[in-house]
Amino acid sequence: MIAANNITLRLGKKALFEDVNIKFTEGNCYGVIGANGAGKSTFLRILSGQLEPTSGEVTISPGERLSFLEQDHFKYDSYTVMDTVIMGNPRLYEIMKEKDALYAKEDFSDEDGIKASELEAEFAEMNGWEAEADAENLLNGLGIETEYHYALVGDLTGPQKVKILLARALFGNPDILLLDEPTNHLDLDAIAWLEEFLINFENTVIVVSHDRYFLNKVCTQIADIDYGKIQLYAGNYDFWFESSQLIIKQMKEANKKKEEKIKELQAFISRFAANAAKSKQATSRKKALEKIQLEEMRPSSRKYPYIDFRPNRSIGNEVLQVEGISKTIDGVKVLDNISFTLRREDKVAFVGGNELATTTLFKIISGKMEPDEGFYKWGVTTTQAYFPKDYTEEFDCDLNIAEWLTQYSENKDVTYVRGFLGRMLFAGEDGVKKVKVLSGGEKVRCLLSKMMISGANVLILDEPTNHLDMESITALNNGLIKFQGVELFTCHDHQFVQTTANRIMEITPDGKLIDKVTTYDEYLAADEAARKRQVFKLNESDEDDN
Repeated sequence: MIAANNITLRLGKKALFEDVNIKFTEGNCYGVIGANGAGKSTFLRILSGQLEPTSGEVTISPGERLSFLEQDHFKYDSYTVMDTVIMGNPRLYEIMKEKDALYAKEDFSDEDGIKASELEAEFAEMNGWEAEADAENLLNGLGIETEYHYALVGDLTGPQKVKILLARALFGNPDILLLDEPTNHLDLDAIAWLEEFLINFENTVIVVSHDRYFLNKVCTQIADIDYGKIQLYAGNYDFWFESSQLIIKQMKEANKKKEEKIKELQAFISRFAANAAKSKQATSRKKALEKIQLEEMRPSSRKYPYIDFRPNRSIGNEVLQVEGISKTIDGVKVLDNISFTLRREDKVAFVGGNELATTTLFKIISGKMEPDEGFYKWGVTTTQAYFPKDYTEEFDCDLNIAEWLTQYSENKDVTYVRGFLGRMLFAGEDGVKKVKVLSGGEKVRCLLSKMMISGANVLILDEPTNHLDMESITALNNGLIKFQGVELFTCHDHQFVQTTANRIMEITPDGKLIDKVTTYDEYLAADEAARKRQVFKLNESDEDDN
């Protein structure tokens, strides 16, 4: 059990949290939600002891071990992958190193023997002999191949490091597990594995995530941060949404009845205050009026952008033809003879772990990169808007937000351009902020404004939900569902993919294309059925051999 007792955190004059009291108990998975800037990550840092509150304290049940997901992707570059994961249980790793040092001594004494015996007993008690096997299971589950298990962390890619740090946090069955955005940069297969791991995890989990499907799958309770307070709701994310909306509705209805009663009492008092015969009744009504208290209806700090992609022209029957495209990067063939044709009603989600291949394909069909072989041809009625995974260069300038967006608009009228910025929550003075100092989420909203103002009828989006809060993800999801055009996108949000796509493409590790006209859930179900058939065939083969 871990509890926050009267936690207050002040940043200058602003109180991010004030007198927060909340208890997290064993057997529950708590999803921490709230608007950007509400303090979700900060709260987890307070719980983990990385940040001291202004006042109050965090208490943990005696003897319980807390583990949290590290955010520094370079911290363990000089360690092997295996050591990094096992270091998730510091005491176990310490014992392993002490043992190694003792057994390496040339003058091994009787005292060393006694110490080694004590360490061996503690090591066995902590299931140390299964440590490497447990670490391997975690790494394999997250998609880190066996060949990398004893490599240096510094030699691996960024997405692989994310998975290693996650395995480190999960290792050794911690009593309390704190995860800040664990699905960021994970492929959908790794997210699915993590969901199953957390569903079966029996201790306390506290997780910050913007992935609605993930929160619905794993959470038993939701901790909602709003205006410096934390309110607990039983159930998953959907239960929280329904409950919170119901509470607001009930408060509005109660206030409406009270307001009607207030008007009735005020009318009576106004009419009969000067009437001697009715004076006692008027006085009684005054007392009743003073007792009526309206419920305080503070607006939520959550803000939803308005995302609406409107094509300037309808799209024709000929959209995109891709023929035999191949591309090799750093000696690896990431695209191998890729061919497909898009139809005017297609909304295509690219899934699977080969993210470099998808990004490369998007760059090629957007005209940002040349293929080694093959060609592509856009239909004459199409216009494309592209959201790149790496958009650093887009904001490497000295323009403010309004100036930046104006350069992409045919209509240069300031009011017209600011209208698009306002929809994306850039109001008033925000328009004069320099784009190079914007946060990740603000830059994404700028890029989405650029796509909206383009009037394109084909949208190409490479992981657009990274850095967005849940409200913005929901708005983008709804905007793409309504869009009357063609979409090609990749995204790690299960619900986003399931509700938007009607066609699924996967580029395999060897650069080949799997193309299915289906929903994402149907695609996963067919894939799982195929895997089970393969396992059944292998088992039958083993039996025949015996």
